[in-house]
Amino acid sequence: MTQPVSSAQQSGPDKGAAPASVPAPPQKDRSPRAFGLRVDLRSLSLLGVLAVLIVVGAVTEPDAFLDTGNLQLILTQASVIGVVTVGVTFVITSGGIDLSVGAMVALASVWATTLATQEYGFVGILFTAMVVGLGAGLINGVLIAYGRLVPFIATLAMLASARGVALLITDGKTQIVTVKSVLDLGLPGSYVLGIPPLVMMFAVVAVVGWLLLNRTTFGRRTVAVGGNAEAARLAGIDVRRQRLYLYLLSGLCCGIAAFMLIILSGSGQNTNGNLYELDAIAAAIIGGTLLTGGRGTIVGSVLGVLVFTTITNIFALNNLQSDVQQIAKGAIIVAAVLVQGRTSARTDT
Repeated sequence: MTQPVSSAQQSGPDKGAAPASVPAPPQKDRSPRAFGLRVDLRSLSLLGVLAVLIVVGAVTEPDAFLDTGNLQLILTQASVIGVVTVGVTFVITSGGIDLSVGAMVALASVWATTLATQEYGFVGILFTAMVVGLGAGLINGVLIAYGRLVPFIATLAMLASARGVALLITDGKTQIVTVKSVLDLGLPGSYVLGIPPLVMMFAVVAVVGWLLLNRTTFGRRTVAVGGNAEAARLAGIDVRRQRLYLYLLSGLCCGIAAFMLIILSGSGQNTNGNLYELDAIAAAIIGGTLLTGGRGTIVGSVLGVLVFTTITNIFALNNLQSDVQQIAKGAIIVAAVLVQGRTSARTDT
């Protein structure tokens, strides 16, 4: 009796099928579940670093560090740079870079606190800050996506230009905010269950950012462009338009952060947002976002911001000199990256 022929034998070598007796080579699990596991491990390592910092703060200055007011201060300070970091995370995930975020925050804050703008009250200040951030992001996006400028050069030019315009607007002076409804948001009386409004704003931005990156087509396109822009283009993604949107998003985050900084300081200054670009990029990278693009994590970026802010607070409470602060911060950054590198190696095997 003739034996039935297996489907693999029917397909033959021309179909690309392997003989039944030869097992297929093992493939690494690239499923979303495996990716989620890697993110969780990185986040756990950052949580460990944050826990160590909390212990250090509690041991060195127990009364001051564990005070409710100080903890609220840490979260409030983290909120402003945290919103900027969310935007930067998207840009880096796409394989880009934005060195102008600090300058855009400064420009938006001074433009939104001019006397003419303050005449329109709360809405006028918020609207102006967001529009200025979007406008600066639009310029970055057009130059990079359609002008084909290298992101480093384009955003470096924006950094210098935005700082210059901010200085021109203020003439080197501090612009005091007189709108009571804006100033009230920075007072303890506006806290909800002990949580400052700025922290709640940051939480909303972080949640929206997480959903946008992990649960939408926009997020998948961002990761695809960062992983391989040419492959993304061949798959039907408009790479230039996607990059434009990403820099718009970064600018919008800067506008929101500028409004938060106005609430926090009660003023607009051309020096606002100084070195925000370095802190935001470092927080995103430490959090697990690849500097080369193709992978990003909002949760990791948020934890990275908290780590940086906690370090700064501990240094301030212990009256450490600025040079010692910078050295210690650099050492902790390297340690955190090394821990995450070992975590990634264990997960990928």
